[in-house]
Amino acid sequence: MSCRLSVLIVALNEAAGLPLLLADLARAPELVGELLVVDGGSSDGTRRIAALGGARVLSSPAGRGLQLARGVAASSGAWMLLLHADARLPADWPAVVSGAMAQGRRHAWAFRLAIAGPGPGLRLVELLVTLRSRLRSLPYGDQGLLIERSWLAAAGGIKPLPLMEDLELAERLRRRQAIGLLPAALSVSARRWRRLGVLGTSLANARLRLAWRRGVAAEALAARYARGRGGR
Repeated sequence: MSCRLSVLIVALNEAAGLPLLLADLARAPELVGELLVVDGGSSDGTRRIAALGGARVLSSPAGRGLQLARGVAASSGAWMLLLHADARLPADWPAVVSGAMAQGRRHAWAFRLAIAGPGPGLRLVELLVTLRSRLRSLPYGDQGLLIERSWLAAAGGIKPLPLMEDLELAERLRRRQAIGLLPAALSVSARRWRRLGVLGTSLANARLRLAWRRGVAAEALAARYARGRGGR
């Protein structure tokens, strides 16, 4: 049986943050027709927490592209909201998402980015991400993605890449139609920016994107990312 909105969350060892996101989603049971958490092999309590939070838990090898692709294949909603497990939805997210869905089929939307931490460097990152999303129609996965199922299928679906799946998908989508920016911000953990600092993380991200555009395989980039544990 199909539903109006499927929420798909990709997770790997997110027992600390996942309950907060599940609580955000629980505020709109009339909107969330289906909730799936695709776990990439967690060794903490992620799977148990997801099940207690009312999600259907799917297993997958680690890798956001593969996890998302499995979630999409297992879901039934006419619309899908794709989220990372460390995200927090804004208080007005049900109205924001419902309003976007009401604008019709063949659309995709992303949230503005908010990073949960103090400091002018993080505020600058948020500003630059907003400008990139508005001017280039190029949001990344940590901004979430609200997309109509047939529009995703027409664009070729989600590729099971271990890294760069969000950039690859956004580039395909924007060739068909600009990706809209929702009038609300999705909050994400600052842990990635704390590892190398704002400048170091930004440079690591830029190097990964440059290597991707030069044709370096996603598998090689994922291995490079795992060694450095910086950037994305």
